[in-house]
Amino acid sequence: MKLLRGPLGAALGLVLLLSPVQTVEPISLGLALAGAASALTGLISYPRLYCYFRECCLQREGARAGAALQEDLDKKLFGQHLVKKVIVKAVTGFLNNTNPKKPLTLSLHGWTGTGKNFVSKIIAESIYEGGLNSNYVHQFVSTLHFPHAHSIGQYKDQLQSWIRGNVSACGRSIFIFDEMDKMHAGLIDSIKPFLDYYEQLDGVSYRRAIFIFLSNAGAEKITEVALDFWKSGKKRENMELKDLEAGVSLSVFNNKNSGFWHSSLIDRNLIDYFVPFLPLEYKHVKMCVRVELESRGYVVDEEIITKVADELTYFPKEEKIYSDKGCKTVFTKLDFYYDL
Repeated sequence: MKLLRGPLGAALGLVLLLSPVQTVEPISLGLALAGAASALTGLISYPRLYCYFRECCLQREGARAGAALQEDLDKKLFGQHLVKKVIVKAVTGFLNNTNPKKPLTLSLHGWTGTGKNFVSKIIAESIYEGGLNSNYVHQFVSTLHFPHAHSIGQYKDQLQSWIRGNVSACGRSIFIFDEMDKMHAGLIDSIKPFLDYYEQLDGVSYRRAIFIFLSNAGAEKITEVALDFWKSGKKRENMELKDLEAGVSLSVFNNKNSGFWHSSLIDRNLIDYFVPFLPLEYKHVKMCVRVELESRGYVVDEEIITKVADELTYFPKEEKIYSDKGCKTVFTKLDFYYDL
């Protein structure tokens, strides 16, 4: 017997499951199928109910997504007060805006291990339950997807086609571009029309989409400002976005080794926020270790937390304030102490 699959099969299953246990005659089965089809039509007519059974474009509304985003950032991200403030306000405000004038465009900058990939993951999870595995979240890694300089023309066409196709299917698509500092200059400018203030392009509106760029470029400038704060006796928590954003955008724009080198995305002010990730201090590394222990279900051992934090290297050479790899190697370091 051929099994019915998909929503119709599920609807029929519900009909049979909820019916009294008895022999199903062909005519009765036909009526049941008709009823299931009718139920399915009704199901599709109510998006909230339909989306309960399968993933839908924009799974969570702004308020719920914002609450989930705030909670995860508070619990899992350390030493990044600026990131928390900017990301929550930017994402929640954008999702609550019923008529945005352009897509939300975020550019996350800082050293490796400071939390850029982690935050992009949390943003995706706050909007779609599948997170990075959602059908509506798309990741690009420069060295993997755009490795050859001589193929830039081909990459531009493919990138435009991919974005156009996915936004046509779901206006609330999320696009994450990792390793922007390794992307070939000029390539990212091919998506400029999608980020601009156009109501539609060839019948497609990109205004509800979200674009996130991740880059190590600008990290030197961020460290310079953070170190100046430290030397002057100021608390890092007193740093504001205005202390960093302009310097970071200028640094990235003039960096010849960055995918944003002289990019029209920056020149035309199409990036809404340059989000600086501060270098992590010793105390932040210990926080990362503690949370990782808890997530693995291990007993929190302060001695092991200290040992792992002490094994990392810190900079500048004299002051040794900031972890040169952030929290990136914490997870593998723990494996050494918990080799079960």
